[in-house]
Amino acid sequence: MWVMKKPKPLVIGNWKMNPASIGKARKLFLDIRDLYGHRKNSIQAVVAPPFPFISEIERLSPSQRIGLAAQDVFFESTGAYTGEVSLSMLRSVGVNYVIVGHSERRARGETDDDIYKDVQIVLKNKTTAVVCVGEQVRDNQGNYFGVVEAQIRAALRDVKKTQLQYVVLAYEPIWAIGTGKTATPEDVREMRLFIEKLLTDRFDRSSAKRIRILYGGSVKKSNTENLLQTGEVDGFLVGGASLRPTEFVSILNTVVEHVKKYKST
Repeated sequence: MWVMKKPKPLVIGNWKMNPASIGKARKLFLDIRDLYGHRKNSIQAVVAPPFPFISEIERLSPSQRIGLAAQDVFFESTGAYTGEVSLSMLRSVGVNYVIVGHSERRARGETDDDIYKDVQIVLKNKTTAVVCVGEQVRDNQGNYFGVVEAQIRAALRDVKKTQLQYVVLAYEPIWAIGTGKTATPEDVREMRLFIEKLLTDRFDRSSAKRIRILYGGSVKKSNTENLLQTGEVDGFLVGGASLRPTEFVSILNTVVEHVKKYKST
C-alpha cells in the first residue's frame, strides 16, 4: 500500500524580478545563508531567484540546505519557443520546486489550461509544483470560494494520488499581494479548511491532510506566528520580505520555533 509521508513546513522566498545584477543576487543569498546558519532540518527553506541567477545561487548552496525554486516553467520539453525555459533545463541547474500560476503571471495572460500543462510536466518529472491560487477581491457573498475552487480543479485535473507528494498549494489573495494588507488568520484558516475539503472530495482525507498549504500576501515577521497558529498554514510564499535578509531569516526562524513548540505539545 502506498503511503505519503507528512512533509516539512515550507517557506519560499520569491525574489520576482530582483535584484538588478548577479553581484547583488550573490550578496543577497550569502546574507540569507549566513544569517540562517546551520539550522536543524525541521523546515525546508527555498529561494526562487530570476532565471539568470539560478546557477550561481545553486553553486553557493551545494548541500541544498536552502533549496532552489523557479518562478515559472514552460510545458514543452524542447522546440522553437523563444524566451521559454523547460523543466529539464531547470532540473539541470538544481531546481527542485517550480512556482506555477502565480497571480502576476495570470494577470499577464496565463490561462488555467497553461497552468494545467505546467503542473503536468512538473509532476511527471517528480519535481514539486507550488500551485498558486487566490481571489482578486473578497466579497461578502463568499464568491471568492468559487474562484479558488475553479483554479484548484483546473490545475489538479488528472493529477494522480501517487503524485501528491509533489504538490504544494499557495493561497495568495491578490488584494493582499504587495499592498501591505494581509488576510486575517481567521480568513486564512477558513480558506485552508475549504481547500482541504476540496482535496478530500477529489482524493481522500488522508491525502488532503498531507498536502502543504502555504500563505502568500504581504508576509512579514510580525504576522507569521498568528498565521501559523490561527491560520494553520504549513508555511509561506514570501515576496518583498525575501529581499531583506534579516526579515526573511526572521520568518524562517519563526517557523522553526513554531515546529519546536508543536512537537513539544
